[in-house]
Amino acid sequence: MTCGEPGCGGTVEDGYCGVCGTAPFKDSVASAQLMPPMGGACTEQGCAGTIVGGYCDACGTVPTAAAVVGTRHVGRSARTSRSSSSSAAARGRLGAGMVDVPRVPRIDPLRAVMAAPHVAESKRYCGKCEQPVGRTRDGKPGRTEGFCANCGTRFSFTPKLAKGDLIGGQYEVAGCLAHGGLGWIYLAIDHRVSDRWVVLKGLLNSGDSDALRVAVAERRFLAEVDHPNIVKIHNFTEHTGPDGTAVGYIVMEYVGGTSLKQILRDRRDVDGSYLPPAQAIAYILEMLPALGYLHSRGRAYCDFKPDNVMQTDEQLKLIDLGAVIEMDDNDSPIYGTIGYQAPEIAETGPTVATEVYTIGRTLAVLIMTVPQQEGQIGALPGPDTEPLLASYESLHRFLLRATDPDPQARFSSTEEMSDQLVGVLREVLSTDDGIPRPGMSNYFGPPRAVFGLGGVPLTPRAVIAALPVPLVDAADSGATLLATTNGTDPSELELAFAAGLRSVVTGGAESVEIPLRLVRAGLEVGAVEYAHRRLDELSSSLPGDWRLAWYRGQLRLLEGDFYRASKEFDAVYAALPGEPAPKLALAAVTELSGSDPGRAARHYATVWHTDHTFISAVFGLARLRTAVGDHAGAVAVLDQVDPTSALFTEARIAAVEALLADRDPAQLTEWVLREAGSRVERLALDSKHRLAQIRMRVLAAALGWLRAGKIPSYQAPLLGAELHQDGVRTGLEQCYRELARGTEDLWTRIELVDKANTIRPRTTL
Repeated sequence: MTCGEPGCGGTVEDGYCGVCGTAPFKDSVASAQLMPPMGGACTEQGCAGTIVGGYCDACGTVPTAAAVVGTRHVGRSARTSRSSSSSAAARGRLGAGMVDVPRVPRIDPLRAVMAAPHVAESKRYCGKCEQPVGRTRDGKPGRTEGFCANCGTRFSFTPKLAKGDLIGGQYEVAGCLAHGGLGWIYLAIDHRVSDRWVVLKGLLNSGDSDALRVAVAERRFLAEVDHPNIVKIHNFTEHTGPDGTAVGYIVMEYVGGTSLKQILRDRRDVDGSYLPPAQAIAYILEMLPALGYLHSRGRAYCDFKPDNVMQTDEQLKLIDLGAVIEMDDNDSPIYGTIGYQAPEIAETGPTVATEVYTIGRTLAVLIMTVPQQEGQIGALPGPDTEPLLASYESLHRFLLRATDPDPQARFSSTEEMSDQLVGVLREVLSTDDGIPRPGMSNYFGPPRAVFGLGGVPLTPRAVIAALPVPLVDAADSGATLLATTNGTDPSELELAFAAGLRSVVTGGAESVEIPLRLVRAGLEVGAVEYAHRRLDELSSSLPGDWRLAWYRGQLRLLEGDFYRASKEFDAVYAALPGEPAPKLALAAVTELSGSDPGRAARHYATVWHTDHTFISAVFGLARLRTAVGDHAGAVAVLDQVDPTSALFTEARIAAVEALLADRDPAQLTEWVLREAGSRVERLALDSKHRLAQIRMRVLAAALGWLRAGKIPSYQAPLLGAELHQDGVRTGLEQCYRELARGTEDLWTRIELVDKANTIRPRTTL
């Protein structure tokens, strides 16, 4: 079979072209029939993505015949694991569709060639025992070739190829590009395929048997890797050097760009700063699908770090696949970089959890100073020493979970990680520029109501009734039953679920969503003991699940135990740092407890600035600002409620209250009174009764101001009343009489008429 690669013309043997290494379809017609059409659903197990441009927009899978059959998924299940159907995140373009990332021009290949290839002494280590080798001794420069004094293994740090060498009769070497942990990297011209630029990656130490096995393994399964964010492996060839030793070389596509390490270094050299958090997050989000693609095939990248990610124009690629390993490989050596590598990897081997750790460490290094310990990256700083983490609490929480010492506590997959990181990015951007960036959650529904409206005291029951509800896992065996069952009372629901609680089973899996629904029903009607019992029953089947913490927090809230309620909601925040719901719950319980108004205000502000559909947050923030005397700040946030919102008028009324609240006559000014009056005049209220109440609030404040001896600077009326005591008293009289006319209760009406008669100015009539 002739290779179909443009400009190649080689022959396909054993499934691969002998010239360019391409693996063409053996039966292109049959394969095409098995591939989902453009816009069709992804066939990868557990993925809910769509095929766009030949790749799944969620997991990056190429929909080949093998993908249709399905692949094995390997990895640990972490604390907040849920079905992929409820946690899959859509993959966006570079910048996550929200960030303008500076473009990096493609670098001329010849300009990237090293003038004098050299491995710094500080980076020379034995390939077997990892002890320093080739170092300066007694004032003499270290040797670039020799034997390790510790274990006797031969080492060599000199390039084995020179400009003009022809490798495999096909690849002409142009020079060295760089050196890495597993070998020298050379630029070459492929004379058999359109003189394209390629990269040859050889062994740093040709005598290292472990490194040789890594290279062979890389050739075997990385030639099958096909993802737009992973460098393409073209071929594998060998070359016999001057000493008669055959050295293997992997042939990869040339990626002419700049590594994230160099991008960071350039910024550090210019002004000493790090990458803006939004830009760094955008980089990580772009690479998560590529890593998830490897994980879905049972492989771990192992050495994710800024050095190994290259940006060209607006595209990012993993450029060094030398450390990739099968997750179930218990024999091969594990390569990685200390400081990025998970601490438990020597015992557990590579897992999804160890991969998540390297991703978290990489993000941290891109955005802030991470202390060095003996030349290696040390522990992450905290908000007390790193202002950036104090400014972006959710980003800090994300890093803490990604690098948690307990592997089970980390994100369970790159998809879950991406979900939360997108939410964190929305918060970061909204914090920076004040522009809301709402987004759909894969974990919570929208807010169900608004608490704290119209001066009504904040209560636990009101908060619970308004908080978002965790989404039902569509893969749960009870999901269909829940979708067809109405009712809120626990006893009614128990009757409806009677058969389901005993036998709603699909494929041997008992429903957990039905018991969770009963917990919620108990909380909503205030049945504390019932909710307690149901939660206790679930604790063994859902250990550590964030949904239990969510409902336990509401239970503690009902009991008035604000301290423990806060702890539970804080645990949900730690597990889901990109979600607004736990932050809203934390703000409410902290406000109710009165323990830390500043913290409550920060959480309310974060939620509101990110997503204006959380109206409870803006009213909460306004209450807390008013309580500390920041009347202008309270009015400013209330004015941000969109005119199309159903609560726009309520926000305008609350702004009037915020202007006047807790101010004695000495603190009032004519400007405040007239601003409040102007706002009342612009209200669009159908209820004369409600309008009279608000007018009375402003006029009562004005009367107190006048009684304190204040004199207006000009005589324009206030809400139709002359701004002097008789005029304002007349206006108040009219308000009381309007309220009396709209009141059905006889005794209340009499009371209001008496007040009107009392407040009216004296006349001679």
